[in-house]
Amino acid sequence: MSKKGSAASILKLVVPSGKATPSPPVGPALGQRGVKSMDFCKQFNDRTKHLLPEIPIPTVITITPDRKFTFVTKSPPTSWLLKNATGIKKGSGKTGKETLGSLSLKHIYEIACIKQKDDHLSHLDLQSICKAVIASAGSIGIKVVP
Repeated sequence: MSKKGSAASILKLVVPSGKATPSPPVGPALGQRGVKSMDFCKQFNDRTKHLLPEIPIPTVITITPDRKFTFVTKSPPTSWLLKNATGIKKGSGKTGKETLGSLSLKHIYEIACIKQKDDHLSHLDLQSICKAVIASAGSIGIKVVP
């Protein structure tokens, strides 16, 4: 039998690289779990300082009952990588009917290589990840050309 509150809690946030601050969303989310947000911010900013500023980094924070934490950073969202590669600001509101840009298969392959480094995708082959990236591209209005 486990006591109430003895399990670690998991918090998922998307934080801009090198720009974690105690202000929302980081500060309040950690504060209500009893974690000092400055400790997280310093570690996160140090871990992401090699990246370009403002890249959205999905982060999974595991908080133990004694208020200690560990965190894992993942690669940027696929949609962000696709929009960044084409230079568009916003995806299409008319999926399948409106094309906002195009990418080559080489770009798709590069994005798939970035995504494959994430733990939850590392067991998939590159071809499967490429198919998922192509599907994401189509849903935001990006055409994939050979």
